[in-house]
Amino acid sequence: MAYYSDYAVRLVNTEEPARGKDTLTSVEAVRDLFGANQSAARRTTDADVTRFRSVRARLRSVFEAADGGDETLAVDLLNSLLLEFPVSPQISGHDFRDDDGRPLWHMHLADHPSNATAGYAATAAMGLAFHLTEYGVDRLGLCEASPCRNAYLDTSTNRSRRYCSDRCATRANVAAYRARKRLEADRPESTGRADDSAQPTTASGERRSEPRGR
Repeated sequence: MAYYSDYAVRLVNTEEPARGKDTLTSVEAVRDLFGANQSAARRTTDADVTRFRSVRARLRSVFEAADGGDETLAVDLLNSLLLEFPVSPQISGHDFRDDDGRPLWHMHLADHPSNATAGYAATAAMGLAFHLTEYGVDRLGLCEASPCRNAYLDTSTNRSRRYCSDRCATRANVAAYRARKRLEADRPESTGRADDSAQPTTASGERRSEPRGR
């Protein structure tokens, strides 16, 4: 089922709102999202580009709710997708054989879509639902490396993932290091001497000489 949850991540990450980037602009771009499922990809038409964008916005809302700690909202949004785009789980052994030539049985999500968008949305929503119920809503995240905000599924053992990729993690660490260095450079050095500005001054701003002790 983890494979199916990747459908949701791939679709959400075709857009980077903060950067104004959107790669979901053609039938070919939509077909690429199906990966090896070429039979489903061939059903794609021009109308699916707009429909895919609509589903993408709804899936991103699920990740945003989860990332913001609103567990109930994330589940409600995902449930609405599951109701609109249903699937039929089936046991399948196609294309997978063991050393003796016997089928390697596995769960398959059989969709019955009226168009390519419905089929993809059903698979993505069901995969994401399996991931959420198996691992927890806090395993759905958005990259903290601004302005990225790509979606990711946290599969770390200690729920510590914060970035969508090693590239973003490295970029964020470098930015944090440079910020610390700038802060250290701007901080005045301590000399251990009294601050001259604490000495009394005349009306003209000149330092007033203190009388010597007798």
